[in-house]
Amino acid sequence: MAAGQTVTVYGAYGHTGRFVVAHLRERGFVPVLAGRDAHKLKALADEYPGLDVRPASVDDPVSLDRALAGAAAVINCAGPFATTAAPVIDAALRARIPYVDVAAEIEANADTFAQFADRARDAGTVVVPAMAFYGGLGDLLATAAMGDWETADEAHIAYGLNGWHPTEGTRAAGKVSAERRGGRRVRFTKGQLEYHDDVLPTLEWPFPDPVGPRAVIGEFTMADVVTLPSHLSIPEVRTYMTAEAADGVVAADSPTPTAVDAHGRSAQTFLVDVVVRSGNTERRAVARGQDIYAVTAPLAVEAVARILTGRTRAVGVASAGELFEAPAFLRALSPHIDVELHP
Repeated sequence: MAAGQTVTVYGAYGHTGRFVVAHLRERGFVPVLAGRDAHKLKALADEYPGLDVRPASVDDPVSLDRALAGAAAVINCAGPFATTAAPVIDAALRARIPYVDVAAEIEANADTFAQFADRARDAGTVVVPAMAFYGGLGDLLATAAMGDWETADEAHIAYGLNGWHPTEGTRAAGKVSAERRGGRRVRFTKGQLEYHDDVLPTLEWPFPDPVGPRAVIGEFTMADVVTLPSHLSIPEVRTYMTAEAADGVVAADSPTPTAVDAHGRSAQTFLVDVVVRSGNTERRAVARGQDIYAVTAPLAVEAVARILTGRTRAVGVASAGELFEAPAFLRALSPHIDVELHP
């Protein structure tokens, strides 16, 4: 049961972290507010009297151990995850508690699978990277669309965002990823990640209603190229982004998200269209909702709830689609995301 269980939120005062803290409370958990900036933590704690505040630095393992002490799980919302993921995972393994993060950084997620698979499995605990809008949702949709297929030839994840105002964390993570790639781009083809300097094509994607056909940037690669291939036998994984959203996230003068409702969500809407193909047959899954940052919170918190109640299918490092029963997980998100499955 969630009632009374504590969950440490590392990076609790960040844009996504705040949504996670609020949603944990709605689900009956008791968040522990943790992160690197003690002043920002104190300001957040003023909004939530009675919650425990535990400043912790990723270069101070003792402080991380204190931040996780007595917690049932930890959700890492602090990017860039190239810096924070490994130290917080180390602390979670020492505490022998589940770790969930919301990383969209392709290389950071790949590092998690490569570096922690054996240790997490040996510890008998769960490490879930990219349990967020990018990486987690696409993986769940693709897994559900696959159904009884053991393999497929291609998976296409098209992001129909009406715009994208990036947070400071998104910009920082993007800068780190670009530096790690030496300015190159990345795609998943022939069963592996490939770095390249090709110009990204502009295509038209036939989104279902209410979006309809829209111009998209092809091979606008997101974390799905790590999560899907980690457990699905699909040698070609492509992701696409509506042109206006791609322009918004890279523009230097794009504003940060602005709240328009009582939940703190922005006016941004999204439609995620997933198509899995095997030969001449295709299966589809569609998700619709509002605010990619806000919707990350129910994804991450639902993951923690299922882990803590034993509704999992793997041990060690696992993506959402491998760890959870995908259709059931997606149905549980119905208050926040509308999902259609067309197997």
